[in-house]
Amino acid sequence: MNILVTGCAGFIGSHLCEKLLENEADTVIGIDCMIGPVPEPLKNINLHNLLTHPRFRLIRKSIMEIDCKELIEQADVVYHLAGIPGVRSSWGKDFHPYAENNILATQKLLEAAKGTTLKKFIYASTSSIYGYKHGKVSENAMPDPLSPYGVTKLAGEHLCSVYNHNFGVPAVILRYFTVYGPRQRPDMAFHRFFKQIMTDQPLTLFGDGSQTRDFTYIDDCVKGTAAVMHADCTIGRIFNIGGKERASVIDLIREIELITGRKADIQFLDAAIGEPKHTHADISLAKNVLGYSPDVPLKEGLRKEYDYMKRILLEDPL
Repeated sequence: MNILVTGCAGFIGSHLCEKLLENEADTVIGIDCMIGPVPEPLKNINLHNLLTHPRFRLIRKSIMEIDCKELIEQADVVYHLAGIPGVRSSWGKDFHPYAENNILATQKLLEAAKGTTLKKFIYASTSSIYGYKHGKVSENAMPDPLSPYGVTKLAGEHLCSVYNHNFGVPAVILRYFTVYGPRQRPDMAFHRFFKQIMTDQPLTLFGDGSQTRDFTYIDDCVKGTAAVMHADCTIGRIFNIGGKERASVIDLIREIELITGRKADIQFLDAAIGEPKHTHADISLAKNVLGYSPDVPLKEGLRKEYDYMKRILLEDPL
């Protein structure tokens, strides 16, 4: 198959491209404009294994400046992972890039997908669209985003739905729950915690640490994402992609202390505005339809991210 992956130099996108290329029958065209919270040097590291691959081609441009119709007409499947992530930075004057890259770019791709032979248009969304919820959350829960970021991702979901309903664009929506692992963005908690404790800096913690998250290791996330391409009965549906286990943030920090052999100097800050207190994914639909089952325990995933962080800090301590 010919597969188009937007956001291919990002955390999830780069791992997904590598996973897709394991199938010798597939070719991948990746698009990335090299902006956002991942610095370009780290994006280049993310792309290292892809740039020399004979079945991978990179387009270093924004979705807003390319001929999307021509690209989608060449593709069998689109994975739309491009966008500006992050809750805290989506407030105030920095909102414009969120609107452009999360809403307008999504609409442009969907418009280009009309009337083509595309088999699937797979949209990467987020658990941030749920807001405050109690207990396990299924895909049927009422969305109630708490941040401008969550609002833009929910808008992208609605665009997928209306283009599917009105024009038959074969859209599928994935809602990711706190993905972590090697290549994680520098602004994300795991990367930041490891870097701070490994470089003897105060570990900055938003809130009291009692907040819990459904942590999804990157290999599990990519496995579930790749499975959508060949699974039946997915078009027009939404799937939660969650992890093998949940934990509180303070327990996560204690585990990082054990792995690194260092004591964290925790600096407690006010809870971040727009972040839910707890997340807990009901992944039964993904299990039943996609055959998705997360395998990687939190301790194992943290050790793999620690090994990555040691290499990154030696090369370029971003």
